[in-house]
Amino acid sequence: MAEPPPVVQFDDFLRLNLRVGTITQAELHPQADKLLVLQVDLGSEKRQLVAGIRGHYEPAALVGQQIVVVANLAPRMMRGVESQGMLLAATSDDQSQVILLTTERPLAPGARVS
Repeated sequence: MAEPPPVVQFDDFLRLNLRVGTITQAELHPQADKLLVLQVDLGSEKRQLVAGIRGHYEPAALVGQQIVVVANLAPRMMRGVESQGMLLAATSDDQSQVILLTTERPLAPGARVS
């Protein structure tokens, strides 16, 4: 059985910049079977995210969806493509389901999540 993750302090949580983003474009990653490359509108800026959701979502179905993004995550190269944040998703124990965290109703891109 895996050990539970460490407990974080409230101040650690406050360091996360969680924002609502609207997916404006989604395409297959050119060098990875499990990754999609997303263009996301965060209101004051546009970001590119690389996410391991290819087997769970068709790119065209993602356009227009609002997601929750960790906007202050350091950029990271993923198979030769830079990811400028991370989307949040829930995953079943057996990883057969990946469900994006979305908003209940539309919000302005860039809205703060807390």
